[in-house]
Amino acid sequence: MFSDKANKIFVEVIDKYHEVNTVDQPFTNPYDKKDQLLEHLLYRKCWIDTVQWHYEDIIRDPDIEPVAALKLKRQIDASNQDRTDMVEYIDSYFLEKYKDVTVGEDATINTESPAWGVDRLSILALKIYHMHEEATRTNASEAHRANCQAKLNVLLEQRVDLSTAIDQLLSDIAHGKKYMKVYKQMKMYNDDELNPVLRGEK
Repeated sequence: MFSDKANKIFVEVIDKYHEVNTVDQPFTNPYDKKDQLLEHLLYRKCWIDTVQWHYEDIIRDPDIEPVAALKLKRQIDASNQDRTDMVEYIDSYFLEKYKDVTVGEDATINTESPAWGVDRLSILALKIYHMHEEATRTNASEAHRANCQAKLNVLLEQRVDLSTAIDQLLSDIAHGKKYMKVYKQMKMYNDDELNPVLRGEK
């Protein structure tokens, strides 16, 4: 199943990140882009999400200096763009994979593309990792750990459900029961021509 592969890679990424546990650590993708393209894309996608997760923690420091906060905000913006780009790369992979499928006359479109489901699955892996940390944190109260364990149980159930839904969607696409139609994000605020501030207008 696709989701088994994705979840395994996401755990691999998150564990690897936490060996050093700093947002500025060097990135190396162990999966070759030519021979293992899907694995390469999934690994990169989750790495972006993992770094951004920790950016979001840092910027919420109430004592952060304004200059540092602005710099970090720019990094988060760039990370968001990278995240969106990776979703589109993953969808391009699936579009290519299923391009020769004969679509049934009664085929329907899904509310989201496969890669946006993958995006949610990657974030869910991060939630599970960090909620497990809180559920087992020895310097936390028993009530805190119990509360986090209850939340962790829900997240684990959610991963099963989301994984099942993604696998079903891909199966439906492969058998012509669903069809893919991907819309580029067309974000305007990063575009020099579409954002009036970047154009220099007041």
